[in-house]
Amino acid sequence: MKAIVITVQVEAIAPDLSDNTADLDRLQQALARKLQDGRSLSVPLRCMTSVARAFRDAGFRGYALLNNLETGWAVVAFSAEEPRVIAAMALDLGTTHLEATLVNLRNGKTLASANLENAQIVYGADILSRIHHATARRRQQKPVTSDFQDPGLDELQDTIIGSINGLACELAKKAGMAAHDIRALSVSGNTTMTHLFLGVDPYTLCREPYIPLFNRAQGIEASQLHLRISPVAPLFIMPSIGSYFGGDLIAGILASGMAHSEKTRMLIDVGTNAEVVLGNSEWLIACAGAAGPALEGGVARMGMRAGPGAIEYVAIDPENYGIDFRTIGGVAPIGLCGSGLIDLVAAMYLTRIIDIRGKFRDPAAEQDPMRKEFMNRHLLSRNGEICFVLVFADDGSGEDDVVLEQIDLDAMIRSKAAMYAILRTLINQVGLDFSDLDEITVAGAFGRHINPQSAITLGMLPDLPLSVYRPIGNSSLAGAEQVLLDEDARQECERIVSNITYLELNVNQEFMIRFSGARFIPHTDPALFPSVPLFDFKSG
Repeated sequence: MKAIVITVQVEAIAPDLSDNTADLDRLQQALARKLQDGRSLSVPLRCMTSVARAFRDAGFRGYALLNNLETGWAVVAFSAEEPRVIAAMALDLGTTHLEATLVNLRNGKTLASANLENAQIVYGADILSRIHHATARRRQQKPVTSDFQDPGLDELQDTIIGSINGLACELAKKAGMAAHDIRALSVSGNTTMTHLFLGVDPYTLCREPYIPLFNRAQGIEASQLHLRISPVAPLFIMPSIGSYFGGDLIAGILASGMAHSEKTRMLIDVGTNAEVVLGNSEWLIACAGAAGPALEGGVARMGMRAGPGAIEYVAIDPENYGIDFRTIGGVAPIGLCGSGLIDLVAAMYLTRIIDIRGKFRDPAAEQDPMRKEFMNRHLLSRNGEICFVLVFADDGSGEDDVVLEQIDLDAMIRSKAAMYAILRTLINQVGLDFSDLDEITVAGAFGRHINPQSAITLGMLPDLPLSVYRPIGNSSLAGAEQVLLDEDARQECERIVSNITYLELNVNQEFMIRFSGARFIPHTDPALFPSVPLFDFKSG
């Protein structure tokens, strides 16, 4: 298990008149004897003077700091004493949010963690908007010369580099060190985000046949991107497979362990898109689709990401219609994150506030007096539209009412239908059924907060025992941490890439048919969800 940066203890005989071996040659010879792996050893030009001086000042004995690169070992520093900490930064380069950790490569322990909103959002909340901004001048210029660089792309790259530098400084401060002491960086992001990070033209990503400029980026060091970490820090960019299958999903597969499993598993990661992988150690098949925005706060007016003040849990008692909810951080509610939205819509279905189409029912047609009273209190007209008021501001719980509008419900139904259609289409491709799965791993904030039973009630996730579902948190970040710590994990990324079949949903007729069938609660075929109760809404 070799990290991306390691130390090697060496001891060499001091030079004399009978041995005129150069200092760096002497060091490399001593390292070759110690490593004995046959890999090339080099000292980068920018490090030659500092390494040689430190080696001589230490009496030709001490600890060499080596970058573990694809091409061999690079000696980047030397010290008389063994360093207690070799800090490296793992980054989940999300479209809307960045999350990073600082890990000690000596022992794998987390030194600090931090997150912030992706500042590129001012150029567009979605990937397509940013691609258009990054290629605006390029689209106008005919022909495009090989050295042309779009100023929009420069703006996006400068913005994301600035955000990453801010994160690096924050992490370093928390860990009691300087940002330039960070010795390596791993980046896990979707294909577009990695193109924008590296300042590489994303023009072809959104144009048929949707081919990225690169899937693998190697041999990059921090100074080339003006990062404020160590200038010779190596960058490991998670490899991608295509325009819609990025390194963040490769990281998720790595973190979930499914590529080593003899039993068939499914990985679901919901962010801007819903990305799904199915398989085991012998085969993997994957796809991605737009099922995520309503679940991460991109559609509902009161929707928000999972953060302080977001309602993450909702329950409505079917006996007395009491509402219970919980916010992240235990603070006053300011909106609904994905899990809270799923809980609320499922609860409204089970208490018959909405029908199988996800439409608000008319209180005037309700025959149950307790339910009718509840509906009259919470279903109100705002700006000519009916909405459900979950939390009233005048009860002291928050500054504003937390409401769910019909347009939000419609978006939720579309999202849940797309999710189930993606899962069903993917598993049908390999002739399996959901009951054949040993485990469904749910990643991200979606997986961390979601109640699988609520998602099953809506028909978003398959009707399976709850023990089948396993949340694993931010798998993109977890995978980025693994590749920093373990050479085998970096090599495993390549094996995963070579072992995956990608299913394109944009031209998949089966997906469109299944999407239409899933736009009811729980589904047009209730036999697919035997645990979900059915109601006769005509009788009230």
